[in-house]
Amino acid sequence: MKILKYKKQRNGKYKIFLDNNTDLLLYEDTILKYKLLLKGEIESNDLKKITDFNFECDVYYTALKYLKNRFRSVKELRDNLIKKEYPIDLVDISIDRLKKEKYLDDRLFTKSYINNQMITTNRGPRKISSELVKKGVSKDIIDEEMDIFTEEEQIIKIDKIINKLIKSNRSRGGIVLKNKITTDLVNLGYDISTINKVISNYDFKVDNSIYQKEYDKLYKRLSKKYSDKELEYKIKEKLYQKGLLYKD
Repeated sequence: MKILKYKKQRNGKYKIFLDNNTDLLLYEDTILKYKLLLKGEIESNDLKKITDFNFECDVYYTALKYLKNRFRSVKELRDNLIKKEYPIDLVDISIDRLKKEKYLDDRLFTKSYINNQMITTNRGPRKISSELVKKGVSKDIIDEEMDIFTEEEQIIKIDKIINKLIKSNRSRGGIVLKNKITTDLVNLGYDISTINKVISNYDFKVDNSIYQKEYDKLYKRLSKKYSDKELEYKIKEKLYQKGLLYKD
């Protein structure tokens, strides 16, 4: 089959028009590998080899497109390619090639991921580690690279989070507020010993203005349903739940 002409397409592909009124959409890699420009024709017994290799290129360039958007772990990339129903053997060939070309590296991915999480989120080391495990990164790599999230960095972040949580929880106080903040920080992935180092610097005594504001709010709401001692009991109960000291 003689090649009549080439027409450049997007994404490094060329449409090749043949003299039998058919055409092929081939990657430049395929054209070069099989020296189609030099030969000017495609022999029938080479057609399957050409189309098979071109399909392999398709898997590779799809993978490369995923990596251009952001770093990905090996597992993430493999899962994305398998979802597109590419054959697993071709997926593995592409992944091996990308590793050799340094486009795909779980260690570099982990380093980048931790840095990004430190800059853009409030997540602590344990939370970040858990997410990396889900992305298929080995525990050894995670532990080694997590060293960049030093205790000093964690203390700075914890301190900022505590300040923010105190401001956003004006209706709570005392041990209730302290426990809530501690729980929130644990859920974010910080170690309890590091949390305690920072939270011990804070005084969780109840602000009288907060107490009065909550008392008045509860009185207004509960007095519609209760009165006298029962009303006072209900207000006291709610104030204790919020960690606010009750006053007669």
